Amino acid sequence: MITVNNLSLTFGGQKLFSGADLKFLPGNCYGIIGANGAGKSTFLRILSGELEPTTGSVVIPEGQRLSTLKQDQFKYDAYPVLDTVIMGNQRLYDIMKEKDALYAKPDFSEADGEKAAELEGEFAELDGWNAESDAATLLTGLGLPTEMHYTLMGDLKGGEKFKVLLAQALFGNPDILLLDEPTNNLDNRSVAWLEDFLMDFPGTLIVVSHDRWFLNNICTHIVDIDYNQIKMYVGNYDFWYESSKLMQSIMKDQKKRNEDKIRELQSFIQRFSSNKSKAKQATSRRKLLDKLTMEQMPASSRRYPWVCFTPDREAGKDILQVTGINYTQDGVQLLKDVSFLVQKGQKIALVGSNEQAQTALFRILAEEIQPDAGTVKWGVTISTSYFPKDNSPYFNGCDKNMLEWFAQYCPANMLESDMRDLLGRMLFRGDDVYKQVSVLSGGEKVRCMLSRMMLSGANFVMLDQPTNHLDLESITAVNNALINFPGNVIFTSQDHQFISTIADRIIEIKPDGTIADYLCNYEEYLEKIKEQ
Repeated sequence: MITVNNLSLTFGGQKLFSGADLKFLPGNCYGIIGANGAGKSTFLRILSGELEPTTGSVVIPEGQRLSTLKQDQFKYDAYPVLDTVIMGNQRLYDIMKEKDALYAKPDFSEADGEKAAELEGEFAELDGWNAESDAATLLTGLGLPTEMHYTLMGDLKGGEKFKVLLAQALFGNPDILLLDEPTNNLDNRSVAWLEDFLMDFPGTLIVVSHDRWFLNNICTHIVDIDYNQIKMYVGNYDFWYESSKLMQSIMKDQKKRNEDKIRELQSFIQRFSSNKSKAKQATSRRKLLDKLTMEQMPASSRRYPWVCFTPDREAGKDILQVTGINYTQDGVQLLKDVSFLVQKGQKIALVGSNEQAQTALFRILAEEIQPDAGTVKWGVTISTSYFPKDNSPYFNGCDKNMLEWFAQYCPANMLESDMRDLLGRMLFRGDDVYKQVSVLSGGEKVRCMLSRMMLSGANFVMLDQPTNHLDLESITAVNNALINFPGNVIFTSQDHQFISTIADRIIEIKPDGTIADYLCNYEEYLEKIKEQ
C-alpha cells in the first residue's frame, strides 16, 4: 500500500502537479497516463523514493518491499544474468553471497557455523531454495532461452538486457511493483506472458505505459496527470477514455454557454452603460462578466497531432512480389527463403521475436541494403514511403532548425506559411519550428518523420516501430491515419491495439529467419498460434 498526501512538484520553475491525495491498495493495478512531459515517470520516481517532492509525503508501511524496473542497462554488465534477476530481492542475494563466503572459509569456526545457521533460516524464509528456478521461469517467460541464463549481462543486446531487468523487478514477490514502460523491447508473445503474470500479481501494481491494450487488460484504475493535477479513476483505459470524452463534451458545452452569456452581457453593457436608469444593472452585469472571464476552463495538456497519408495516385493491380530473400548480418542469418505476394489494399503486420530481422526486411524493401539472394519486384504504379526504426541518420550532426530540415522534403514551390501550417498541425507551433533538430526529443523526431512521410504522396507506406517514443494521443492519431489510408501498409509495432485495428494480414518472422504467413487479423492469428 502507498499513501500520497498533498503531493506537489515544481521542476525548473514549472509546476508539474500539486495537491495530490491518493491511496494505492494491494490487489489493484494503477495505470499512470498523461501527455509527454506531464510528469508520469517523475511521479514514479517520487513514489519509489528516488526523488523528493516539493511538498507533501509518500507513506509506505514498514516492512513492505518495493521493486522498480531499473533503467540503467549497463549497471549489471559484470554479473551473470541469473544473479542479476535474483538481485531483485537484494537481501536474498546478499544472504546467498554471505553464505557462499562463509562455507568457502578454510578455517570455518563455531561462530561461523552459528552465523551460517542464522543465514540459512532467513534464506529459507525468503524462499531462497527456489530462487534460481523462479528466476529462470521469469526469464523463459519473457523469451530468454536457458543458454542465456548463465552468460554475463555485458554480453547481451539492449533488448535482452531490458528483459533481464524486467525479470529482476518481478522477482521475489514484492509487495509493491513500479513499472515504467514494461512492454518496451518485448515481442508480442512476451507481452502476453507479462499480462498474465501481472493479472495474478497480489500486491500493489503501478504502471506507466503507452500500450492501450496492455492498460485495458491489467488495470483496475487509471491515474491521470493533467491540468497540473493527479486524479484517480476506477476502471481500465477505455473506460477512462470514454468518460474523459464525455467530460470534455460537458466542459465544452459549459464553455460555450459561458461565451454566449459573456456576449449577451457585453452587448447589454455597451447599450446601457451610458443610460443613467440602466447604469446600476450595467455595473452588476460587468461584475458578473468579470467573474465569467476569470473562471476559464482549464486547458488540457493533451494535444492530438493531425496525421493523414494521402496517395497521389491509386495503385494498379501489381503491388509487390518478394521472392527467395536471404540475408545474413554479422554472421547470423536473419532472413531465409522469404517469399510473399502483396495484394492491393492489404495492410500487413510483421511480427516475431527478432526485431533485427524485421528491420532488415524493411531496409531491403526500401532498397537501403541488398539481400544476399532473392528479388523484390514493385508494381509500376507503386510509390513508397519508409519510416525507419532508427531515425538518427536524419538528425545526428544536422545543424538545421526544424523548418529548414522540413523544407528539404517539401515541394520546391511550397510556401513557408504552408510548411509552418503543416508543422503546427503536428504540434510544432510558434517558435518551435526554430528549434535545432539535433536537440529534439524522441517523440518530436518521430513527428518530424511522419510529417516528412505525409508529403510523399505514396500509395504504399512502410513503418518500422512508428509507435516508439509517442504518447497515447500521438499513437491514436497515427493509428487512425493508417486505418483510413486507402493504400497498402506494412508495419511493425509493439502496441497490441495498433496492430489489431490496422492489420488484415500477419507475417511472422521465425527465429530461423523463415516466415509464416497468416491471411487473417491479429486476434485470429493469436488464436491460431495458441492452438499450435
